[in-house]
Amino acid sequence: MAMISPKSMLQVPPPNCLYSAKYGQFLPVTTTTLSPKRTPPTLITTRSAKKTSRLIMGASASSFSADIGDVLSDVSIFTSAGKPIMFKDLWDQNEGIAVVALLRHFGCPCCWELASSLKESKEKFDSSGVKLIAIGVGTPNKARLLAERLPFPMDCLYADPERKAYDVLGLYYGLGRTFFNPASAKVFSRFDALRKAVKNYTIEATPDDRSGVLQQGGMFVFKGKQLLYSRKDEGTGDHAPLDDIFEICCKVPVA
Repeated sequence: MAMISPKSMLQVPPPNCLYSAKYGQFLPVTTTTLSPKRTPPTLITTRSAKKTSRLIMGASASSFSADIGDVLSDVSIFTSAGKPIMFKDLWDQNEGIAVVALLRHFGCPCCWELASSLKESKEKFDSSGVKLIAIGVGTPNKARLLAERLPFPMDCLYADPERKAYDVLGLYYGLGRTFFNPASAKVFSRFDALRKAVKNYTIEATPDDRSGVLQQGGMFVFKGKQLLYSRKDEGTGDHAPLDDIFEICCKVPVA
């Protein structure tokens, strides 16, 4: 994928670059100081009840074990205020419905665009009894930068600096996925939304651990611990269509 210059993007920061004070421009991330990706656990085909197998069908090319909800429940992340919290405490693990959006990182302009769309959809989620959860790579103070400047509700935003949930879910990672995957070109079709979302953008929200900028995100819908929908982002800015998310989570009966 060709790099996006600040001039051609009307000063919108390119999604795959970091700002260089020395050169006064956005430069592509290199791999010279990046740590290797940890190998995610082996996952097998999801086993689900008949009433939800229709929902999962075609939602993702990935397969997940039947106990993925149990495995994920013991992962510890942080609230945007900096308090440790377990996944199992994020929503009702019996019958509660949750949309779990894993962003790339808090300094990714494309993730500010996704967060903006999620914020605009929150009222619809709330009215359907659906819990909205957004997670990003970085420390809580980076999460607060996004929450304060976008803005985005802090009680829905969480930080995963060690990418624990990303590893459990086997989300994509690497130089090729970040810079060169054809799916990343989808961001060009959303230029106006991107420009609006990054009005108050700051590069300071980028993780201090630069290895995090090569992480891709994904979207998941759970009912209790049961996975109803899963989609891994193929590249930067390749987000799940929110219409698909509404179709899944807003039509599932809430106990």
